Amino acid sequence: MTDTPWMTRNWFVSPWNYLPEVTKELNFAKQIKIHDITLRDGEQQAGIEFTKDDKIRIAEALAEAGVHRIEAGMPAVSPADAEAIKEIVKRNLGPEIFAFARCMKEDVKRAVDTGVKGIVTEIPSSEHIIKYAYRWSLEKAIDLSIEATQYAKEQGLYVVFFPIDSSRAEMSWYLNLIERVAKEGHMDALALVDTFGVLGPHAVRYMVREAKKRVNKPLETHFHSDFGMGVANTILALSEGAEVVHSTVLGIGERAGNAPMEEIVMALRTMYNIDLGIDYSKLYPLAKLVEKLSGQKVPTNKPIVGDLLFSVESGIIASWVKNCGDEHLTEVFPFRPEFVGQQEPKVVLGKNSGLDSIRIWLSDLGRDATEEQMTEILMQLKSESMQKKRLLTVDEFLNIVDRVLA
Repeated sequence: MTDTPWMTRNWFVSPWNYLPEVTKELNFAKQIKIHDITLRDGEQQAGIEFTKDDKIRIAEALAEAGVHRIEAGMPAVSPADAEAIKEIVKRNLGPEIFAFARCMKEDVKRAVDTGVKGIVTEIPSSEHIIKYAYRWSLEKAIDLSIEATQYAKEQGLYVVFFPIDSSRAEMSWYLNLIERVAKEGHMDALALVDTFGVLGPHAVRYMVREAKKRVNKPLETHFHSDFGMGVANTILALSEGAEVVHSTVLGIGERAGNAPMEEIVMALRTMYNIDLGIDYSKLYPLAKLVEKLSGQKVPTNKPIVGDLLFSVESGIIASWVKNCGDEHLTEVFPFRPEFVGQQEPKVVLGKNSGLDSIRIWLSDLGRDATEEQMTEILMQLKSESMQKKRLLTVDEFLNIVDRVLA
């Protein structure tokens, strides 16, 4: 096989992604970083509680996967969170460690005490949320932003300014806010924040371009997935020159969650030929660790890391697997399971199975049957699977085989 960006041994995606007509307006940064927020925004998902040890284990796994930055938590939440951040910093895992803070000097002081390199400072940026949710005056929001970001700079921190609810703000007010903070306070980078996941993909380009007109700072993406747009919006912002991705493992996070890291990095690698330097084989093990420690059950068909992505029940697809073999496996799947640390493909037995499924299982189990017997095995298998409303086990399959062959 001759490698092309869209077709390698490890993946096979659409060649249309690479047509000049498609790529001519793409403006990706030379280097894109992953800023993982699993330990902060991810933990804000209802029902997720990470202990200090949990956070350390996840941080270590993120470092092993090659993530560039880790937002280790918000020190103001609890002493335990502050201690977890300190321990992660102390271990010198490799990624840059950041903390999250409200735009208040006291929050910034707590972040400084943990030893982090950078800070993400939040402030409400839509007039309505300032008025109704915070009950502040608009000038108070601006003053706090200027004071806190300037103080963070004085403490030697890398400052990411994080205006909450940007995507529902009136544009001129939002732009005036970030411009004033850039000039009177301090920001090393600006986060483009879609707090409620309400930004449509076609509006992302507008958001990025308008921000660039007002502040000459690196841009970071922080998109939620309330309408399933998190990944698409992130990639569109990156194609306009944003440099850092805020994402979580499995997409966990407030309400419907954040943009999932594994989907973003795989889309960039296969569809845009952008390698972020991630160890892609760690994606599945990392997902399983976060699934276990968060207590959140991952859908079996979750992109990239779902447990049944490489399980084939359909009879026609089982025939494809049998005919293609390992050499042409990406004719059946868009990427190889081992590339992301997934389990090898397997044919499973259920209502939708076909005769090739029976042949494969009989061969694997060292059993023989005539065509007529295989047809009867298939009919009984379908019937039992429908009654049980699930896939059948090896023992259940062998029971059917023994009955038919007897």
